[in-house]
Amino acid sequence: MNHVLEINELSELREHQLPWNGLLPQTRGASFFQSFAWLETYWRHFGAGQRLRVLIVYSDARPIGILPLVVRRDASPVGPLRRLTYPLHGWGGFYGPIGPNPTATLLAGMRHVACTARDWDLIDLPWIARDRVDRGRTRRALQQAGMPASELPYEQSAQVDCRQPWETYWGCLKSHWRTNVRRAVSRLAKQGDVRYVRYRPLGELSGDDDPRWDLWRDCLQLAAASWQAESTSGTTLSHGQVRDFLTDMHEVAARSGSLDMNLLYLNEKPVAFAYNYHYDGSVFGLRNGYDAETSREGAGTVLLHHALRDSMARGDSLYDLGPEYLSSKRQWLTQLEQSYRLLHYPLAAPKAQLVRLRQWMKRWNAGKAAAV
Repeated sequence: MNHVLEINELSELREHQLPWNGLLPQTRGASFFQSFAWLETYWRHFGAGQRLRVLIVYSDARPIGILPLVVRRDASPVGPLRRLTYPLHGWGGFYGPIGPNPTATLLAGMRHVACTARDWDLIDLPWIARDRVDRGRTRRALQQAGMPASELPYEQSAQVDCRQPWETYWGCLKSHWRTNVRRAVSRLAKQGDVRYVRYRPLGELSGDDDPRWDLWRDCLQLAAASWQAESTSGTTLSHGQVRDFLTDMHEVAARSGSLDMNLLYLNEKPVAFAYNYHYDGSVFGLRNGYDAETSREGAGTVLLHHALRDSMARGDSLYDLGPEYLSSKRQWLTQLEQSYRLLHYPLAAPKAQLVRLRQWMKRWNAGKAAAV
């Protein structure tokens, strides 16, 4: 018989770090964002104003799965809204339960949520890899727990399948794009000595966890000098709102063996970077940028050319370029992975029902306008 232990304090959750670390490698499609190290660091920086609700599912006395949830208060057109959601906060592309038994974990977790005091206005679960990993499990678990949910497309992520020889992948790209890449490589080479650096430490368990702060500073320097400096999102590497968080996470990722930094140097000056996390052969592109002065020479294009070729050579399975700026990534991708969002609006939550009505009207108006 399955039972659920709910944990609301990080100090208590630390006592369960070992079983968490044991379940993560057994998780299909797992990422660094699902690690205990990620959640611990994220919570230290952004936990204020949120409530932790981590559900550990046991079969007898053995943990078989973990469902990390938080209650976050967000602004909305109907006033402050309490969302029961995943603790990803838009940093990664996909999320879900941890462990080899996602069906049992989700069902036990959602039944627990349904039977405990409601401290949320709606359930909002984005970043679900429905077609690749989830296979409808989350929606069925909500339904069986008496909390039917609406399913909506959320984001598309540009991905490159690295389980192939470089020559095969390169030959499938459009000929005009291959020509553009060759020209960018040639133009940059004419400017001087070009050097590509990829740094991926194995982690503290292997005695290889140097954060390489020199490379980190080069990434920050480029972020401040690139198009990212003009971004208003406040989530780029160099922005003050998140710089301390990403700096701490940089050290954590190095210790965990999940850090992946790619830099391109021209005459020993950094001109482009791709800052990534990786886990079990899958690379997620967190942020990238290039020096504005050399952008016309295609430094960013040359760097990605090197990074993808290197990933295929070292045996990575997937390079996820992320969900944003798809127009600049379409020339490289082999597939677009769609994530989905599940929303449950309790009948007894007036704010949630107002949100549901507003969303329905928005979709109805959009459909009406498309039909005209």
